[in-house]
Amino acid sequence: MSWFKGFLINLQFFSTIPIPLSLPMDKKHLERAIQTFPILGIVQGAIYAGLLYSMMEWTPFSPLAAAFVLWLATILLTGGIHLDGWIDSSDAFFSYRDQQKRLEIMKDPRTGAFGVLSVIVLLSARFFFLYEIINMIVDATYLLALAIPFLSRTVMGVLLVSVKPAKKEGLGALFKESSSQKTVWIYPVYLLGFVVLLLFNGLYSSLASYLLVAILIVLFLKQKIVEWFGGLTGDSLGASVELTEVLLWMTLWLLHYFAMG
Repeated sequence: MSWFKGFLINLQFFSTIPIPLSLPMDKKHLERAIQTFPILGIVQGAIYAGLLYSMMEWTPFSPLAAAFVLWLATILLTGGIHLDGWIDSSDAFFSYRDQQKRLEIMKDPRTGAFGVLSVIVLLSARFFFLYEIINMIVDATYLLALAIPFLSRTVMGVLLVSVKPAKKEGLGALFKESSSQKTVWIYPVYLLGFVVLLLFNGLYSSLASYLLVAILIVLFLKQKIVEWFGGLTGDSLGASVELTEVLLWMTLWLLHYFAMG
């Protein structure tokens, strides 16, 4: 039951799926929430893939309309929580100030010009990739689209347990205090299932590309989050999800051109 409650905590915090329950927020259940981050990603990915399949197979929607609906779903399903982290992190990063000042900028509820510009670029890039992918859609597209939130939440969990916190308060610190390196022992099991699934479907180049992108993002952000912000915050963690997803959508876009044509 603690695993299931941990998963429900994820739905409450990181999605707009209504969970009208009062859930325990002790260390045990928050650790279970971290351990089920990838499962949350699978659920979100299944919704995206199912929505895309429904539009392509059962509606007269054009690729442009389908891309817009899917693009909108990626925002509405998460409630924009990770986009908020992207905006705040962008404002802080592009201020080119010291670490302490950047943390103060992150806490400021106001949105600066750099935050606005960065989210426009991010969402525009996502829409472009989705539109092009849908124009070249094949059967494997649905499975690979499902995998994107799975990998982004896996990256989020790995960064959470492996990067030191920048401060002692906030959502990021709350989850960080309940985690350790041992918390993500289950992640290799999830990844093994992901590898087997893609290999079974003959998606060798897609598997290699996805894993390479995810690994490079983890290695890059583990160093840069500390360098830029002095450590991990809830905002930088949310920004990592958005960065991972847009780069994986870009990877899927390139795979349609060079490996799935």
